[in-house]
Amino acid sequence: MPGSTTALTRLRVTITALFAMDGFVFAGWVVRIPDIKHQTHASVGALGLALLGVSAGAVITMTLTGRLCRRHGSHPVTLVCATLLSLSVALPPLTHSVAALGAVLLVFGAAYGGLNVAFNSAAVDLVAALGRPIMPTFHAAFSLGGMIGAGLGGLVAGSLSPTRHLLALTVIGLLVTAVTAPTLLRYDTPTAHTGQPAGAAPRRPDSRTRRMVIVFGLIALCTAYGEGAMADWGALHLRQDLDASPGLAAAGYTCFALAMTIGRASGTRLLERLGRSRTVVLGGGTAAAGMLLGSLAPWIWVTLLGFAVTGLGLANLFPVAVERAGALAGPSGVATASTLGYGGMLLGPPAIGFLAGWTSLPAALTSVAVLAGAAMVIGATSG
Repeated sequence: MPGSTTALTRLRVTITALFAMDGFVFAGWVVRIPDIKHQTHASVGALGLALLGVSAGAVITMTLTGRLCRRHGSHPVTLVCATLLSLSVALPPLTHSVAALGAVLLVFGAAYGGLNVAFNSAAVDLVAALGRPIMPTFHAAFSLGGMIGAGLGGLVAGSLSPTRHLLALTVIGLLVTAVTAPTLLRYDTPTAHTGQPAGAAPRRPDSRTRRMVIVFGLIALCTAYGEGAMADWGALHLRQDLDASPGLAAAGYTCFALAMTIGRASGTRLLERLGRSRTVVLGGGTAAAGMLLGSLAPWIWVTLLGFAVTGLGLANLFPVAVERAGALAGPSGVATASTLGYGGMLLGPPAIGFLAGWTSLPAALTSVAVLAGAAMVIGATSG
């Protein structure tokens, strides 16, 4: 890959656009889930099983995508996965049964998981080429794209059918992919951790490297657990336990997501000032304190503040974990950390539900603080 500033800047803009597109498309799908539930006449339990298709497809594909990136390069694999994601998001409104919905969501999840591994691998190589810790800015683009996608989705939900809305997402996704393709295909980047060109047989990581990749994957897991829990249970806590209005309850996740976006946007400066280990320690401690405040405070506005502090604390943990895993072991490291992280996101909501049934929802939400503290400890001992 040419090392000129212009070439690297083009790659940075290109990869950032793909991160934003991924968040935009996924959020657009999420806001139409209630309509798809009505269309397929699915019960809550049946819909939950169908939605597992997204998770199952992502987890199954992530390891495979890591191998494909090592063999063919992360750039072409990114484009293939982006195309599949854009096409598959239009499929759910075409289904009329839970079984069919689960099948198409398996495809959608596979594309989503594959794209996340591929463009994170491309981002890791670019971080190494630039010599700056810019990984959080890519994840900030994903968060911003998600917020815009969810906001626009909510605005058009009353006027556009799910079929037309998700078809529009397909068109937007394909346009972004087409615009970014020339830049990605023009540069054949060496893998940053070996210096070998794409397609060369990589050296197998040693046992210490594999252990460190698992360590960073555990940090990603602890972080994603909190993201999943906040997405599914934050609004319910405000509504059920604090008698918040529907608008204020919805604002809970907005505060969390906005703070996370801001935290990631400023993540590069934070990493340059503090370094990775101290950033993880500070972030984990901040998130733990924020979640204790958000889950146990008896006042709505203090809870909203706690949710925002939690978002700031968690913001840069996942990007740092994925970047370090990728720097150590290339695309396979990204795949391992991403799979563990996604597992945390899957584990969070049902674990919170189980704990809430055993104790209470506020007490269950403190588990987010416990895992954020665990990420802090892991960061301190692995640095």
